[in-house]
Amino acid sequence: MRVGFFHTCLIDMMRPEIGFSVLKLLEAAGCEVVVPESQTCCGQPGYSSGDRKAARALAEKFVEEFEQFDYVVIPSGSCGGNVKVHYLDLFSDDPAWLKRMQRLVPRVYELTDFLCNVVKLEKLPGEGKCSIKGKVTYHDSCCGLRELGVEKQPRALLEKVGVEVTEMKDHRQCCGFGGSFAIKYGNISSAIVDEKCENIHESGAEAVVLGDLGCMLNIEGRLRRTGDDKTKVLHVAQILAGDA
Repeated sequence: MRVGFFHTCLIDMMRPEIGFSVLKLLEAAGCEVVVPESQTCCGQPGYSSGDRKAARALAEKFVEEFEQFDYVVIPSGSCGGNVKVHYLDLFSDDPAWLKRMQRLVPRVYELTDFLCNVVKLEKLPGEGKCSIKGKVTYHDSCCGLRELGVEKQPRALLEKVGVEVTEMKDHRQCCGFGGSFAIKYGNISSAIVDEKCENIHESGAEAVVLGDLGCMLNIEGRLRRTGDDKTKVLHVAQILAGDA
């Protein structure tokens, strides 16, 4: 199958190594992976801020770039949720574009959901290769969990590579990032992420694993600013690919 890989802005600009881990996983599943060079943003910042015109332009661009593929894989719950859920709203007043999006939606998947439920990958590149010897804990991103139903999939895959997951308190609770929310309501955002970091520490895990770059940068940044230089913060793809 031909898979279009949407790598997201944050992976592209902040953590490109995660993108290579995703490529390794998709190729291990036997996929022909194509990364459209013209791809940019999915439009979530504009949509969340009420700029429907800018979000709509990016949504049209996304459809034109990715509708040719058998599947589209996105290693981010927030970007995946924006494409699968909110693009339908953006195209609701345009029957032609709405029809194109309705054809595309069933082929758009978050990474771990794709690995579990489409290709059903049994042999993961990271089996027996994880440098983490202790437990890890998993943080569920709001969009991945509530818009895409991603919860059991990453945990099942981590178990396959031999990583022990210990659940932190309130693992389904927001990390406080929320895009522009962290800028507009900095004090509230800081209080929320402080609670998340405390729950990570109390779990006794050596690393916190997640599937959304916004959450990753927010949690890692707060851990480091509060003096924690030991707890590892990893994207699930890095462990599954054997790159952590």
